[in-house]
Amino acid sequence: MTAAGRALPIPAARAGRQQAGGRRPAGLAVYLIVGTVASILFVLPLAWAVFRSLLPDALVTSAPARADLSHLTFGNYSGLISGGDILHYAGNSLLVAAMTAVATAVVATMAGYGFARFRFRGSGIVFAMVLATLMVPFQALLTPLFLEMHTLHLTNSLIGLALFYTTFNLPFGVFVMRNTFLQVPWELSEQAAVDGASATRTLISVLRPLVVPGIATTVLYAFLFSWTEFVGALTFLTSNDLFTLPLALLNMEYGSVGQVNFGYLEAGAVIAMIPCVILYIALQRYYIRGLTSGVVKG
Repeated sequence: MTAAGRALPIPAARAGRQQAGGRRPAGLAVYLIVGTVASILFVLPLAWAVFRSLLPDALVTSAPARADLSHLTFGNYSGLISGGDILHYAGNSLLVAAMTAVATAVVATMAGYGFARFRFRGSGIVFAMVLATLMVPFQALLTPLFLEMHTLHLTNSLIGLALFYTTFNLPFGVFVMRNTFLQVPWELSEQAAVDGASATRTLISVLRPLVVPGIATTVLYAFLFSWTEFVGALTFLTSNDLFTLPLALLNMEYGSVGQVNFGYLEAGAVIAMIPCVILYIALQRYYIRGLTSGVVKG
């Protein structure tokens, strides 16, 4: 009876392992299928945009056909580069987006560090006021901001436009960085203080490597916002040489008689999405972690 009692769990354990082994291939297959379908759903629009940008203007607006594959050309890109000076405007957008991303990351990191590590009277109210600005669309503040920037001689300036974008990216950046710093153990700062490190030294040398996901999230969000923003650039820029890429595409997609050149528009859209895709791929592993820390914690 005892031997039989000891022998019973052995077949049961084997059956359990067999069932677990049977579930693993099934779960892996489901994971691969879902991942493949999701990848196709994300990549297909990008591939379709690239394909349409290689068609002549006369075929872009027509119904897709198999014969279109024999008419692929880089004429739209060459026309934009040679006739539209698209690279100059893309450079303006890249400069503004880079300045905005760097300024937002630096200020948001310092502010997030201050809100997370230092407690002062009214700190909760100040942080709540920072978050409240997320609910105010910048379009509602264009007129007073234009008057203020005109007084400061910052209109029709790429630096002024970058400062404008930084202002509206800071609330989200401060929110993410504060919650990222809250996840870092406070003991690290205390140990650095015991070793004689100042608050600035602690932030740069000790805590900075641990908050890279939050910084990457802030940089990516600020860059994408300023790279694709249109209304602010249209309001604050008046010189054609300072136009950013969205403004240049608006001008170049219309011909001399007001007819839309859809071939140029498709090619310009592809050029505009290249930096976004590259930056997202480079920072996506940090972006997911940083965005999660900004939402879950705090």
